[in-house]
Amino acid sequence: MNWLSTLLGNLNYGTVFFLMLLESTVIPVPSELVVSPAAYHAAGGNLDIWLIILFATLGADCGATINYLAGYYLGRPIIYRFANSKWGKMCLLNQQKVEKSEKYFYDHGMVATITGRLLPGIRHLISIPAGLSKMGYWKFLLYTTIGAGAWNFILAALGWYLHSAVPEDQLNDKIMEYGEYIKLFLVAAVAIACLYFLFKWYMKRKQGRNKE
Repeated sequence: MNWLSTLLGNLNYGTVFFLMLLESTVIPVPSELVVSPAAYHAAGGNLDIWLIILFATLGADCGATINYLAGYYLGRPIIYRFANSKWGKMCLLNQQKVEKSEKYFYDHGMVATITGRLLPGIRHLISIPAGLSKMGYWKFLLYTTIGAGAWNFILAALGWYLHSAVPEDQLNDKIMEYGEYIKLFLVAAVAIACLYFLFKWYMKRKQGRNKE
C-alpha cells in the first residue's frame, strides 16, 4: 500500500487522526507505527505529544464508532458475509476473528470494550459485538475512549523514550521489538484483571448463597 507508506512517512496531527480511524475499523494499519513514531518526532520538538495522544484517541473513537454502527444496524449475517468476502480477506479479516471478539465481549461484559482495546487481534474488532449487543452508545464511547487513550499513551511513551535511545533509521524495528513485550505484558495484565473480577463475582455469589 503505497498510500499507507506515504502517510506513515508524513505524520502530523491530521494523518495520526486518519490512520488511527482506519486502524479502529477493519483496515490493517499498525497503530504502533503511527503513534510511537509521531511521539518520537514530538520528543525532537516537531509535534506536541499530548496532541498526538488526543488526535490518535479521537481517530480511534471515530473508527470504533463505524464498527459499532455496522454491528448495530447491519447485524451478524451481513458482518459475517463481509468478513468472509474478498474485501474482508484483503483487510486480514475472517469470520473466526469476528467470533473471537464476540466471545471476548460476551465473556467479559461491557468492560471488555476497555480491556479489549489493549489486546492484539481483538482491539480493532471489539466495537462490532458492542454494536451487535445494542450497548448504549455513550457508554460505549466512554469505555472506548478510556481503552484507546490508555493504549495510545503507552505507544506515545514508547516513542518518546526511543528518541533518546535509537537513531530514526532503526526506529520501526525497535518499536516492533518493544511492542511484542508490551503486548505480552498487557495480555498478562488483562488476564490477571479478569481473574480478579471473576474471583470477586464468585465470592459475592457464594456469600449470597450462604445468606439464604
